[in-house]
Amino acid sequence: MSSVEEIKANLKALNAEYAKIKTLPENERKSFGEELNKKREKLQQELQQALDAADSENVTPIDITAPAAPNSEIPTIKKGSKHPLMTELNHVLDIYSHMGFNVMEAQQLDDEFHMFESLNFPEGHPARDGYDTFRTAEGFIPPAHTSTMQHRALKHYKKDLENGGKIAVVIPGRVFRNEDVDATHEHTFYQCEGIFVSQGTTMGQMLGVLKNFFEAYYGQNLNIKTQPGYFPFTEPSVELLIEKPKSLGGKGDGWLEMLGCGMIHPNVLKMAGIDPEKYQGFAWGGGIDRLVMLKYGLTDVRYFESGKLDFLEEF
Repeated sequence: MSSVEEIKANLKALNAEYAKIKTLPENERKSFGEELNKKREKLQQELQQALDAADSENVTPIDITAPAAPNSEIPTIKKGSKHPLMTELNHVLDIYSHMGFNVMEAQQLDDEFHMFESLNFPEGHPARDGYDTFRTAEGFIPPAHTSTMQHRALKHYKKDLENGGKIAVVIPGRVFRNEDVDATHEHTFYQCEGIFVSQGTTMGQMLGVLKNFFEAYYGQNLNIKTQPGYFPFTEPSVELLIEKPKSLGGKGDGWLEMLGCGMIHPNVLKMAGIDPEKYQGFAWGGGIDRLVMLKYGLTDVRYFESGKLDFLEEF
């Protein structure tokens, strides 16, 4: 194969040949030009092959199995770790799994029907304003709450009811809201939805499940109480609070709102093809970030999305 320099010289000489075209009779110019183009294309291919061969020769083979040379610098490789939210989310799901709940993953893009209509938010309902969120150009919605999965979960597990069983599922997911970000508010965070449906389900069962969860998560006995709330997809609706004990930085006399919950509205059950006269259920949804902040005494929710290694390495 010719060297790179030789091929470049031949190309330079060929370019000079193009000047002869205008001196030729018109009937000869076309065939002469086509012949020159063929020669140039061939030379350019040879040049590329020569350049590729030269690059290969300049690459020094490395034996990755060879021992390092004395005094050579070996780069330090740090092991990665799970994000604290993912570690704690796994812990949350493990507790619910031991209670007999299935796990169903939420979607990160959804539609108007699952966000509102399937949850008893008719078009024009004022409660929609409380779920301000983002939208894509195509009209899809990054969900503002994991409750967008309620309709899917009820339909998916409805066969268990028909076979004499129950629906028991938790749904973790990422949610998005149009928030003014500060130490206690983020536009992106994680929630965990819970759904339980059977014959004769009561609100007392719901409170028992949630009390057991919080006590298992924080590893201690906790007092709980409820206060009235409003969600179109539950009736009655309440907010669940836990008494903040000294071990979590409290004085033993304060209450913290942890999640919203209530008995599933009959319209939501009907929408999924479940007879509310025969079956009753409860649902709840709460933020994972808040759980973790309380557990570790964190004061700024923005740490979770910051990507700061000095914070993440603490876990």
